[in-house]
Amino acid sequence: MLPPWIAAGPAAPRNDEGEGGKDVASREQLYAALDRYLEALLARDAGRLDWAPGALVTENNVALEPGDGLWNTITGRGGYDLRFADAATGQVALFTTIEETRDVSGACIRVGFAGGAVAEVETIVVRQADEALVFPDPKFETKPVMEALVPEAERSPRAEMIALADGYFSTLEKNDGTIRTRFHPGCNRVENGVQTTNNPDFFVPVAGLPCEEQFRLGNYRYDDRLRGRRFPLVDEERGLVLAHGFIDHCGMLGDYQLTDGTSMSSPIRRPHTFYLSEAFKIRDRAIEQIEANFITVPYHMPSPWDSHTQ
Repeated sequence: MLPPWIAAGPAAPRNDEGEGGKDVASREQLYAALDRYLEALLARDAGRLDWAPGALVTENNVALEPGDGLWNTITGRGGYDLRFADAATGQVALFTTIEETRDVSGACIRVGFAGGAVAEVETIVVRQADEALVFPDPKFETKPVMEALVPEAERSPRAEMIALADGYFSTLEKNDGTIRTRFHPGCNRVENGVQTTNNPDFFVPVAGLPCEEQFRLGNYRYDDRLRGRRFPLVDEERGLVLAHGFIDHCGMLGDYQLTDGTSMSSPIRRPHTFYLSEAFKIRDRAIEQIEANFITVPYHMPSPWDSHTQ
């Protein structure tokens, strides 16, 4: 059974205008629209697209005019192409890699449409050349578990999928060993192209453990706030939820103990914030896989999306 705090409510209503007044489109139409967006981006020509009035475009949590930022520097895109879509809300998203002359960076691009026009674009580009925390030897590879359709008998309604993803963030926030979501026994997590579960070669000691075991130890107690949580895209057929938000580190925690008594020292002793895009694979009412891209931003940085209705 799910924990009682997860409400497995009915699937969100659908109508001809979709949720929030967005157009309903098929998966194929949304993927085709994403391809047109990517073609324009690679051509560095935002004028190829129809932009909705007041379209909100952000890159690494900063609002930009269409055609600015990555539009001026992209030189190519890698073969990694994890895409998913939400027909009810007119949203489509992609995890991929971006080339900018000498640099290759992991990226997540989310595009929302209204009336056939681009109304929202949220892009995160993990430019490791600019990051203090560098993930060694990232590998952006196709993951069959993320690509697979979920059998109907193992699907969860939209509200439950969001609750499981939100419960992951609540488990991570001030992590004390309490599990506030559900994990498959074989759950894995990939962050900035590197597997950080069941990977003893990663530099974080608990990385050799599965998802749930890491959290039961309370290793991430230094993650003080998981704020600004948003879940704009839910792909029920693929069992995928895309989330955005922030992890704030106040920097006050020094030495602490894991739930097994092991002594630890917090790796972050200064005010610090991560901004993230994170995809959760939900199957049989539990998290099966996680894909995350995140970057450092100014401490407690607000989001341009805070006042935007998605």
